[in-house]
Amino acid sequence: MSDRIVDPDKKNFDNSVEKNLRPKYLDEFIGQKDLRKKLKIYIEAAKKRNEPIDHILFHGPPGLGKTTLAHIIAHEMGVNIKITSGPILTKPGDVAAILTNLEHNDVLFIDEVHRLNRSVEEMLYSAMEDFELDIIIGEGPSAKNIRIPLESFTLIGATTRAGLLTSPLRDRFGVLERLEFYNIRELKKIIRRSAKILNVKIDDKSANEIAKRSRYTPRVANRLLKRVRDFADVKNNGVIDENIIMQSFELLKIDEKGLDKMDKKILKALINRFEGGPAGLDSLSVVLGEEKDTIEDVYEPFLVRAGFIERTSRGRIASKKTYRYFDINKTENQENSSFNFDNEG
Repeated sequence: MSDRIVDPDKKNFDNSVEKNLRPKYLDEFIGQKDLRKKLKIYIEAAKKRNEPIDHILFHGPPGLGKTTLAHIIAHEMGVNIKITSGPILTKPGDVAAILTNLEHNDVLFIDEVHRLNRSVEEMLYSAMEDFELDIIIGEGPSAKNIRIPLESFTLIGATTRAGLLTSPLRDRFGVLERLEFYNIRELKKIIRRSAKILNVKIDDKSANEIAKRSRYTPRVANRLLKRVRDFADVKNNGVIDENIIMQSFELLKIDEKGLDKMDKKILKALINRFEGGPAGLDSLSVVLGEEKDTIEDVYEPFLVRAGFIERTSRGRIASKKTYRYFDINKTENQENSSFNFDNEG
């Protein structure tokens, strides 16, 4: 999974590219139209009152711009941003050190906020509500509770699994917003903008071909653009055209629907091993040799969004679109399955 170019989760090699391509203002941010309108109002109102914005929780699939929006909010507010993640904050002292060093109206961004240690999470309660830090000194009967005042700040949390947040933490966020997948038109704009920043020549048709394979996700779009740029630099003097696009994606094994080998393996498992479904997540996990969480969080969102899989109370079902994609007859396949599960197809 870690080597999948279409995996929307952030990789180490994404850091340099995303930093250069990240917009600094809401007006530069493409997509999430309704969310941008609301954030603009929140920012203007907070600046007018000289107060921090309410604590914000961004949730949704990875790669849609949660971190970018946190940076934009800090930049538009004219304040600093401190970035960390849930798994890193293992002890109350970790978060105490960060909170006491925040300046007036600064932004604290916690990625994977659903993975916070419980003791760390509980320390955040008073910090988020009252801008005070509760610290217990000593142990047993002689233990004392002291409160340290903090500068006002905005906590922005990001998660791909909002359902795993505890109610006390979730209730302390004043703004809860879900980021939605992007459409092809928005992705084309992102690709053209990124190509301009990277000084890459690309025509509209080539941008559209990359967008179709980007799985509705800007991070994937920028990653694919970077890979295609490599092919163009070597084979076509840095110009991305239709011929380079076709050569690139043929070698990368990504088809025009954005499906790669693992996606096809999942769909074939549903058709061949489970006769189209329904199939439970546990059963799919065993057949595919993948963790349940990985299937549910990494692979399924795109396959469901693209209409290849239907999730029901009884399990996962291969849609009619999946049968059409593989050009097989559903009834015939169920009666006498000759579909090769191991064939890359």
